[in-house]
Amino acid sequence: MSKSTNTRATILQKAFDLIYIRGYQATSIDDIIATTQVTKGAFYYHFANKDQMGLAVINEIILPEMYQGFIQPLKGSEKPAKDIYRMIRHILFDIPFFKVEYGCPLANLISEMAPLNQDFKLALNKISDKCIDALKDSFKHGRKAGKIRSGINEEETAYFILSGYWGIRNIGKTQNTAACYEAYLGELKRYLKGL
Repeated sequence: MSKSTNTRATILQKAFDLIYIRGYQATSIDDIIATTQVTKGAFYYHFANKDQMGLAVINEIILPEMYQGFIQPLKGSEKPAKDIYRMIRHILFDIPFFKVEYGCPLANLISEMAPLNQDFKLALNKISDKCIDALKDSFKHGRKAGKIRSGINEEETAYFILSGYWGIRNIGKTQNTAACYEAYLGELKRYLKGL
């Protein structure tokens, strides 16, 4: 990795870390520069402005993490109830990228920035659409394999599951404990078995 590429990656990672903890609007370019120890010139060499950097955080940090944690585990799933439960349990408890006290970085940015910035809204919607599509595809594969009832509405079910995940991440933030995740997972398992 070249020095320039490494500098850019460092800026993005440190920016993500600060945005995840503080929020996008409360994080300044000066805050990011202070944690990276790069010059303002180096920052502006890579990004024309804060919003361009924010979009890069969404596309180059959040999207790959959501893909790996949420979407990839459901690819080709023929047992969606089992695989969805396992995937959500894994992202709630086992992925260091997601911290209880800060919630889901995607859901956080959607709440904060989607109403304010059309480019952010489109980039964030692209990721949530990929999550919804992964859930819907798992239901289709599961139905073909005889593991899902034919009468379920895949889109409604996908939205219900994703919103439940985002909701419990927010409750975890307010309670600052993962204990609530177990209650959620118990009910999620019962719900998924009914599919």
